[in-house]
Amino acid sequence: LSNMETQLNAKYENIIADAGYESEENYLYLEKKHQNYYIKPQSYEVWKKKSFKKDISKRENMVYDASKDEYTCHNGRKLKASGVIHKTSRNNYRSEVTVYECEDCGGCSYKEKCTKAKENKKMQVSKTFVEKRQISYENITSEIGIQLRTNRSIQVEGAFGVMKSDYNFNRFLTRGKNSVKTEFLLLCFGYNMNKFHTKIQNGRCCQHLHPIRTA
Repeated sequence: LSNMETQLNAKYENIIADAGYESEENYLYLEKKHQNYYIKPQSYEVWKKKSFKKDISKRENMVYDASKDEYTCHNGRKLKASGVIHKTSRNNYRSEVTVYECEDCGGCSYKEKCTKAKENKKMQVSKTFVEKRQISYENITSEIGIQLRTNRSIQVEGAFGVMKSDYNFNRFLTRGKNSVKTEFLLLCFGYNMNKFHTKIQNGRCCQHLHPIRTA
């Protein structure tokens, strides 16, 4: 993104990315740059499953009291903050993680379904990550978010599909970094010209986003 801003002398207002780019570090980077983020949570598809919604061990299925900073488990017992640890990413980003521990798992009939620990259940939660993930989730499920995500799939992933299937481009014909880069740039140039010609023919020159189709 920094390279694009330098080369284009412009900054995109909205950033749309797949789940592989989700991280607390990326959320805060975009927030600092005053850019709206539409990043698909890594567990987005899992959230939809009935098995996940019935899993009492998941933090998402517990009730959280922000005023007391504690979770309530399926059996009504409290998981309170017992400490804070710090984790460092490969990029030297340091995140703060809160450790929650159940007040007492003794005699709980749900313990086998809730935790594999012999003692009380513990879980680690990054409050910052949870907060930013929720914002991103609300963004991608909004009307504009759905349109942006749909267009990302069409414009980005669709381009590679056309090159490989329609253009039958399965391997580079040249060797060496510079030669391969030049070959790929020529391929992209041809793709863009063909795309531009199609837009002219269909009268879509000023239309940057495909509208969402409804049944």
